Amino acid sequence: MNVSRHISIDDEHIEKLKPYLEKHNGNLGAAIKDMINIAEKYACHTNSSAINFSLFNWMLTEVDGILVPDAELNELIDPALNSMSKLEELLKRRFKEWEWDIELALKYDLDSLPSFVSVELKGDPQKIKLAACILSQYLVRNSLDRAPLEIKYAVNFSDCRKVGLSMSNKKDAEKSLITFFGRNDTVIKAIKSRPAFWKSVINRHISSNYNMVTVHRNYLEDLFAGNIPLEDITIENLAQKPIREIPPDEMLHLIKEVYETYRIVDRVDLEKDTMIVSHSYRNKEAIEKLKKILVSLLEGNGHLYDAKSTANMIVLTHRPDIGTKINEIVDKLKASNNRVDQELMVFMAFVSGLKDIPDIPISLTALGRRIGKSLMQEYEKENGIKTWDLGNFQKALEIIDSRLHRESEWKLEGKNLLYTVRKCNIVAEEKTFDTYVCHTARETFKGALNYAFGNKAELDIKHLLTHGDNICEVVIRIP
Repeated sequence: MNVSRHISIDDEHIEKLKPYLEKHNGNLGAAIKDMINIAEKYACHTNSSAINFSLFNWMLTEVDGILVPDAELNELIDPALNSMSKLEELLKRRFKEWEWDIELALKYDLDSLPSFVSVELKGDPQKIKLAACILSQYLVRNSLDRAPLEIKYAVNFSDCRKVGLSMSNKKDAEKSLITFFGRNDTVIKAIKSRPAFWKSVINRHISSNYNMVTVHRNYLEDLFAGNIPLEDITIENLAQKPIREIPPDEMLHLIKEVYETYRIVDRVDLEKDTMIVSHSYRNKEAIEKLKKILVSLLEGNGHLYDAKSTANMIVLTHRPDIGTKINEIVDKLKASNNRVDQELMVFMAFVSGLKDIPDIPISLTALGRRIGKSLMQEYEKENGIKTWDLGNFQKALEIIDSRLHRESEWKLEGKNLLYTVRKCNIVAEEKTFDTYVCHTARETFKGALNYAFGNKAELDIKHLLTHGDNICEVVIRIP
């Protein structure tokens, strides 16, 4: 039953009714009914409690960097809404209902499925920040399956925030949302999913004064096995690409971020072509291994660095001249089936002139590994090798030794392969024994072994060829 009553309304309340009157085309009864329904809804959600202004601002600050849950976003804005003009109208109405006093302006090329959108919000800084997040999240989320919109910029002024979006791909669109508005979203979700675990980790870091170290399990496994980790999974995950494909400048900053954040070292300073690593390690073997890990990591990125150690510091200096020479030698090895030993001698003559290099063996390690890998790759292509085993590995090394004019013997004992070098032409032709030449020859073998079997192969050195001796003997074990 409808009951008619005469009522009087103050100007203040008429102003509050205006959005509802506009929504219902001037129908006062429908406007009042809608206003009452919304009031009841919010009274239910807030348990009829008003929120203190300073508390409300604190809450807005605390949710900064956290995306609105999809369910809540769908409550605020109908996901089926497919019109920019209707979206703008809806949000303006919402802001009035919430008494946020926000001015909104949307610009776009198409009302449905736009290729670009420009957003401008004016008002209280905290409120327009959350409003920009809500609107941007809606635009990105609801465009992914049709015409993905990527956030290109989000700039902030004292009382104005501008956001620009343009058509892109799904991956970049989702990534942009995290970059500009959800920087803490993943962290918060991870902590909420495993609160006991993260509480324990955080407490341990605090109690140890942040002297805890966090590394990937595979990385630690290599260290336990006495190997030098040849890659850093954490860095690859952060860059979302293989180490070889990471740009040099980005690689250096990723090393700094990972090694400082995970407390592997105390600090990493970058100065042009030099990386200075400060640490608190006291064991010389540990420092040496850390130095080799860093050099190997940078080499994996395609750049050679020489390393010098002091008491609490490792200084790595980029040596593009050595890298260029190595590339020349490797390219010649790929194009030629002979004179390998002569190419090695050319490099040794080159490296002998570099008197200012503090740690020549590290550079030669890189040279040896790359030559060994290159030779195995070429042999693999020429002979159609799909999977390496001790048999075809032995055959390949016999051919390589013949090219190096080395006399060697092989003996297969179960899963172990005994490799003995009786005469090394590279060393023999030197007027004086050169440990650098010998080191490079050994690293060539290790590079070939690592390419064929990765970290599965164990190398047990029985005897090394030194001045006055006549054999070099190692045992290869494959689990």
